Amino acid sequence: MEYLLPYLLDWCNLLLRWLHLIVGIAWIGASFYFVWLDNSLVPPTDKKMIDDGVSGELWAVHGGGFYNPQKYLNAPPKLPSHLHWFYWEAYSAWLTGFLLFAVAYLLNPSVMLVDKNIFDMSGNVAVIASLAYLGAGWLVYDAICRIFGVGDKADKKVALCLVIYVILASYLACQIFSGRAAFLMTGAMIATIMVANVFFWIIPGQKKVIKSMEMGEAPDPIHGQRGKQRSVHNTFFTLPVLFAMVSNHYSMLYNSTHHWLILVLMMSGGALIRFYFVSRHKNKPNYPALVFGIFLLIITIFIAAPAPSPANTSASTTPASFSQVKTIIEERCVVCHNGNIANKNIRLDSDESIQSQMTLIYQQAVVTKIMPMNNATSITEDERRLLETWYKANQP
Repeated sequence: MEYLLPYLLDWCNLLLRWLHLIVGIAWIGASFYFVWLDNSLVPPTDKKMIDDGVSGELWAVHGGGFYNPQKYLNAPPKLPSHLHWFYWEAYSAWLTGFLLFAVAYLLNPSVMLVDKNIFDMSGNVAVIASLAYLGAGWLVYDAICRIFGVGDKADKKVALCLVIYVILASYLACQIFSGRAAFLMTGAMIATIMVANVFFWIIPGQKKVIKSMEMGEAPDPIHGQRGKQRSVHNTFFTLPVLFAMVSNHYSMLYNSTHHWLILVLMMSGGALIRFYFVSRHKNKPNYPALVFGIFLLIITIFIAAPAPSPANTSASTTPASFSQVKTIIEERCVVCHNGNIANKNIRLDSDESIQSQMTLIYQQAVVTKIMPMNNATSITEDERRLLETWYKANQP
């Protein structure tokens, strides 16, 4: 049954990734909608609505029906019997994301989290460091909001501190974890901040407002203000998190010499583009933010560009023999692709299996250089070039 374990883990990975995507779409969709709604409301003209404390309303049409959402400045005069809470989307997204991280990374930390060329540590130390990194992100962020989130120009001070912190955290992750893991860890850290905002501030604040209403007291408006502040932070975090989550499919980014800078520039570009759309909701589109955000993405393309290939050598021009290729595969690949451990249900422990997987070997080890994962078996560039010449020599 041991040979089935990698196969079953792949299914677990797939199903968790699918579920994480579903609940993530639900959370982000709700977040984007309410940010748009909040910035699109107009003051009511109806006297009764004004007297009831409605601060804004909107008329919309969708799916063949008309909608008239209203927002109360603090709370409605009477608590409705049916009140929908938006929090399980966020909690489910984080829980499925953490389970996916555990299955894909924490169960095999020595390969997935560690790159000894970056920082030599054991798998157990890597697990502890990754969990500490996630927790520290929230603690530092919350401290920034508590210290700088009040008074004049609070939003600007918090934004500046957060930019500095994310840059430092991104750089630190890229000096500790493998490139692929560092990108994912930074996105997971920010996502943890987003969910913690919901869990520790937004939902508790809403519960305090409802409790005050049930006791016949006027709710303290500070709860709504704090909740909105954290919700706005969450919407600017969204695109950076999404980039970090999809980046693990693109080795050209996390294997680059300047991978920490690439991570920072891409996340900054995403945040600026999101800022443009939020400003557009207010009918005050901030085009400089959009242009600068796109500019950062373009700059990143040039920074991530691969270095020119070395001048032609015998290693890169003479087709490799199958015996040479087999030796490379046995030393660098068979440890994870054999009869007992067939990761991704792929075996490379026979001549026939190597020949049948020729294209996949070329794609994974030469083109994207994803394999071996984090170069755990220390394949060399000369060996990759030998694999390339072997593949190309066998193409029609």
